[in-house]
Amino acid sequence: MFNNSTILITGGTGSFGKKYVKTLLERYKPKKIIIFSRDELKQFEMQQEYNEPCMRYFIGDVRDKDRLRRAMQGVDYVIHAAALKQVPAAEYNPMECIKTNINGAENVIEAALDANVQKVIALSTDKAANPINLYGATKLASDKLFVAANNIAGGHKTTFSVVRYGNVVCSRGSVVPIFQKFINEKKDHIPITHAEMTRFWITLQQGVDFVLKNFERMLGGEIFVPKIPSIRITDLAKAMAPNIPQKIIGIRPGEKLHEVMCPADLCFDTFEFSDHFVIAPGIKFSSRTNDFDTNALSEKGIKVDPGYEYNSLHNPHYLTIEEIKDFNQKALQ
Repeated sequence: MFNNSTILITGGTGSFGKKYVKTLLERYKPKKIIIFSRDELKQFEMQQEYNEPCMRYFIGDVRDKDRLRRAMQGVDYVIHAAALKQVPAAEYNPMECIKTNINGAENVIEAALDANVQKVIALSTDKAANPINLYGATKLASDKLFVAANNIAGGHKTTFSVVRYGNVVCSRGSVVPIFQKFINEKKDHIPITHAEMTRFWITLQQGVDFVLKNFERMLGGEIFVPKIPSIRITDLAKAMAPNIPQKIIGIRPGEKLHEVMCPADLCFDTFEFSDHFVIAPGIKFSSRTNDFDTNALSEKGIKVDPGYEYNSLHNPHYLTIEEIKDFNQKALQ
């Protein structure tokens, strides 16, 4: 699919973008990979590592629709990874989060339609399901925009889907680097926000592979959710620092105790496949299929039971402390 194709990644200098580019270059022969982001220093640093002839670096912000339109000329596939992601920062700077995560999503959609892009996948987060923080609320709004975009596409060939997953191990700003910083600085404790907190756990490579696969699976309008394990934050601390005491510091503004990826309220639109779930759109499409129990690869899913919710607390798959160690080690490879 990606051989001799042009791929654009918004927010492409982030952890996901770098791993996605690395994977594309290893597995395919793309015609062009465009990194669209606003930080010139991060682009310069990334260019030192990824400077193949197919690489292009565009300075631009998803808030700037005209710049997006220019960048998307001739693009076949778009991965929308740009977002303001820090939960406390969003709580204190709500309008900035809205401008990037919601207005930016609208700009990506309109630019993709204008450029006749083939397929767009937007990255979401577990925090978008039943959100209690502003970051999650903006990503829910973004998800809704990308789903509905299939209805406004009209005669355009562009299809839009969403990929939602949980905490990415070792990604920038995540809990693992924070714990590691405390370990490296020989602090007298590891900070734990709540003793019962759980999270979904996925490696960056798993996230990239899931997105790649869903470009083949997508019909347009669905939200893809991978089946991934959960961890207890206290177990993560034990795995990383077994000899350092843990200190409960309290939940941060906007933080959940447990995360949800498929809400119970959407059980009637949720289908379970062998290694993932699909949340079908609640709206009906006039020019797209409304049947999501079979995807573009002819994989078949079944509707989940009434009231079913996929959350990190009741997830049947929890990692042990030893498995967390192995998981984290793989994430660094």
